[in-house]
Amino acid sequence: MAALLVWVSWLVLSLLSVYLLAHSRRHLPPGPRPLPLIGSLHLLGDQPHRSLATLAKTYGPLMSLRLGAVTTVVVSSPAVAREFMQRHDAVFATRSTPDALRDHARNSVTWLPLGPTWRDLRKVMTTELFAPHRLDALRQLRQEKVAELVEHVARLAREGEAVDVRRVASTTSLNLLSRTIFSRDLTSLDDRGTSKEFEQLMADILEAIGRPNLSDFYPALAAVDLQGWRRWQSRLFARLHPLIDAEVDQRRKQRAGRQNGLKKDEADFLEVLLDLAARDDEKARGLDRDMLRAIFTDLFAAGSDTSSSTIEWAMAELLRSPLAMAKVCDELRRVIGSGRTIEESEISRLPYLQAVVKETLRLHPPGPLLLPRQATSTIQIMGYTIPKGAQVFINVWAMGQDKDTWPEPEKFMPERFIEKPIDFKGGDFELIPFGAGRRICPGLPLAFRMVHVVLASLLIHFKWTLPVEVERNGIDMKEKFGATVAKAIPLCAMATTT
Repeated sequence: MAALLVWVSWLVLSLLSVYLLAHSRRHLPPGPRPLPLIGSLHLLGDQPHRSLATLAKTYGPLMSLRLGAVTTVVVSSPAVAREFMQRHDAVFATRSTPDALRDHARNSVTWLPLGPTWRDLRKVMTTELFAPHRLDALRQLRQEKVAELVEHVARLAREGEAVDVRRVASTTSLNLLSRTIFSRDLTSLDDRGTSKEFEQLMADILEAIGRPNLSDFYPALAAVDLQGWRRWQSRLFARLHPLIDAEVDQRRKQRAGRQNGLKKDEADFLEVLLDLAARDDEKARGLDRDMLRAIFTDLFAAGSDTSSSTIEWAMAELLRSPLAMAKVCDELRRVIGSGRTIEESEISRLPYLQAVVKETLRLHPPGPLLLPRQATSTIQIMGYTIPKGAQVFINVWAMGQDKDTWPEPEKFMPERFIEKPIDFKGGDFELIPFGAGRRICPGLPLAFRMVHVVLASLLIHFKWTLPVEVERNGIDMKEKFGATVAKAIPLCAMATTT
């Protein structure tokens, strides 16, 4: 039976490849000539964003490839990105959904296609969850978590232990999110019991999302799930959902026994969503248990990993750049004061800190290809045909390495953002690590606060040095490609209380 399945799969793929080769280059953007069966998969390597950037130097900033059986278009310059994400955003606002996330995607604002459900959910997120007044109301809950981070690192400093920056940043990011969503902790810096289980579960889900899957390259075979990634991801979600359900059920019991509702400014994200679900109007449409599971899963998966990755890369770059480290620490001392807790409202007074974060996102965007988009209709762009169903990658890593935009792009120079007022909120296509257009990350306002406050807290309370061996050999800056691009070797540094 297994041999028959392999033979049938090979036959289907061979016939499909012959058909695709005959039609593969019809008015498409330029690109490498695909091989039979695999197309250009062999050109991706283990660092696809870098491989595609190298290919773009030959074929241009609008390029097409055949990845297995999937027509793929790669955008590698700000000007071309503007065509796709601004001028023709409606055509490319639908996601190309990974097969492993098929079940989750049915209720996920991240993956849902444009339509009434997506629009309603997106409106809830922008006006109810991530609105400035809502984030301001919950800042004290997050501030407590930052204080715990400082206390934890101070203890490690007293004991002479190295700080695993990724680990403390990841745990703190999850803490900040869980406080904002549920008003309580789901994880702990001290590795206590179930909290460690939740942290590991989120890490496993993100690892599974980032793994290559044959079903994505050969959709005709997706139903078979040859590598079992969809089944594996379903098992991970089956472990996560009861944790979310327990929070929701407990809160519903509390609401049932509560005589009066919470004040609007006191309500966390769960309270807001349950209030909306109880209403009989269009905002309540679809806010059932499955939808709540998907919303919270997306928030934890996207918010924790991207924020912690950015913090780790920023610390690594600063430790390699003593002048930049001195400048940002001097700014913090002048504006905030030594040892004082930084408030989220003070970020605007710290232009060099903001420049450090921007420069980190330019060099190390968490999602270097963003989430894949899909053409909902055939369209002509810059004289080429982008066929309906084509997958589209926006290579923001390549855009950050463009010498025409960024002098000496390989260098870490936060000063370039002092001289050049570019932001990453979707209007400046030179820097779009969170995307742009309709599909820009809705959680950007919260991520902005989290990254700046955590990074500033680590810098204002501690002086950082490298262990002797790392100091001698230098920080290894190799990348590990996955759901986000993280340091292949975690950054461990020594902290001394200032």
